[in-house]
Amino acid sequence: MVHDNRIVRIGGASGFWGDSMVGAPQLVNSGLIDYLVFDYLAETTMAILAAMRAKKPELGYATDFVDVAMKAVLPEVMRRGIKVVANAGGINPRGCAEALRALAAAQGLAPRIAVVEGDDVSALMPGLRAAGAKDMFTGEPLPAEVLSANAYLGALPVARALAAGADIVITGRGVDSAATLGPLIHAFGWAMDDFDRLAAGSLAGHIIECGCQATGGLFTDWQDVPDWPNIGYPIVECSADGSFVVTKPPGTGGAVLRAALAEQLLYEIGDPGAYLLPDVTCDFRNVRIDQLAPDRVGVRGAKGRPPTSTYKVSATQLAGWRCAGSMVIVGIDAAAKAQRTGEAIIERTRRILSGLGLPDFTAVKIELLGVEALYGPHARTRDAREVMVRVVADHPQRRALDVFAREIAPAGTSWAPGTTHFAGGRPAPSPLVRPFAFLLDKAWVPVSFELDGQRAEVAVAQANAELAAQPWPGPPQWVERDEPHDELPLIRLAWARSGDKGDVSNIGVIARRAEWLPLLWARLTPDVVQAYFAHLVHGPVERFHLPGIDAFNIVMHGALDGGGPASTRNDPLGKGMAQMLLDLPVRVPRSLYREILAP
Repeated sequence: MVHDNRIVRIGGASGFWGDSMVGAPQLVNSGLIDYLVFDYLAETTMAILAAMRAKKPELGYATDFVDVAMKAVLPEVMRRGIKVVANAGGINPRGCAEALRALAAAQGLAPRIAVVEGDDVSALMPGLRAAGAKDMFTGEPLPAEVLSANAYLGALPVARALAAGADIVITGRGVDSAATLGPLIHAFGWAMDDFDRLAAGSLAGHIIECGCQATGGLFTDWQDVPDWPNIGYPIVECSADGSFVVTKPPGTGGAVLRAALAEQLLYEIGDPGAYLLPDVTCDFRNVRIDQLAPDRVGVRGAKGRPPTSTYKVSATQLAGWRCAGSMVIVGIDAAAKAQRTGEAIIERTRRILSGLGLPDFTAVKIELLGVEALYGPHARTRDAREVMVRVVADHPQRRALDVFAREIAPAGTSWAPGTTHFAGGRPAPSPLVRPFAFLLDKAWVPVSFELDGQRAEVAVAQANAELAAQPWPGPPQWVERDEPHDELPLIRLAWARSGDKGDVSNIGVIARRAEWLPLLWARLTPDVVQAYFAHLVHGPVERFHLPGIDAFNIVMHGALDGGGPASTRNDPLGKGMAQMLLDLPVRVPRSLYREILAP
């Protein structure tokens, strides 16, 4: 048997549309990568791109990919023979490719650019609505009109485009990890039924798809991460068996740490035994993560099963208009003054709208920043002397929000003493774009790519069954000790990171020491977590055990006020929920309490 000892090196240069311009040059100039991949698309991003295309049909893609990233590195990418994969195409991948070709021509270059297509399923929407298709989270019927509807494609078309000789592959809406899995399928010749390797490659993509979150970004122990301004972007060194090492360019800041990568593994995956992707159903429960050396972490043990027979479709609809204004209130009783100011703005505007014969707002929200309002009953600061009041209003008509925007500034001279403003002038109403999602049979979605003016169809296998994960037991039962107990905040016992999927918030919790996991499992039950977040979470709470990294995943439904651009909260993506949970008091035996607090 011939063993493939090659290492394929992939650098993750972008975690979202708006990531730093330093990532791509840093990775390209390191000389340590074979592939450069970019992830630009979140559900919120798709809503932004839909609104953008509605104003200018030639847009709808991540312009930073062309105007910033590739403008800076394209000559060096071509000189070094680095292949590029990016989902920068958004809802207009052809427009993105045309802009990149124009840039390349201006630089005297002619890369072979492939465009993956098939994800745009908006033409199917009337028929799907008539057939009774429903939102996969709310169960509501699909809307009559949509701005966009894009299926999450997999890695196979990326691999096929690379095999056809593409230097750069631009996709629309695909799963984030496909930008990494596609090159690995191509480089190693993995078969599409080699599900363990496909799961491993998907995990490699999942680890680097959020950029610096793999190199110390958002890490619970942020104090241990050096040199934020020069933070390194991640590189995965992948082997043919699916195992990989995560590292970063030498001389850069940040840190590649086992615990930080465990946080990233759990980030937004829901059930870790059934992480559903178009190419594979992943099981990450027994993944092992090991610190091999400073800034080198090994990852292995992902398992895979056949994928489902459906694609998830991310779609958007125009649901009216939104306007948000803010101001700062200074002095004694700042919070009370700020609350009354927000209420006065809403009430005055409502009276004006009534006089104009316009309907009421469809939603309003007043938030106070500076008094821990998001913490609800767990807030510790009520008497702050600097408070920002944020007032949000939704309405079917822009005209009504023009009135609302005009009535914010008068607060500066009409009501609370100590009212001041940030520079920037009157807020402007913007389209309220709501995302929704549903499942679509893969047979309805023809996938292809175009290269050098030639189109090639990509045959995607149709799975017969949707295989659920086998139930997994929790950790060994915690045995209460016969001694006094004291309380410590969860952060002394665990690391945690949170994120979103629509209106679902996901908090991954990793025990700082393996022997503490049974205690954490006993203390952080779904009922305890639901009670702690009762002011924010209005659906069920689930919990999933990952023995491979001494962790569990908490999944909270109905947690984000609709999530993404639909949410009126100042944390619509649930980024702060892990930080709030880390403050939860945990009852521990006094002997353990003293051990943890010992100098």
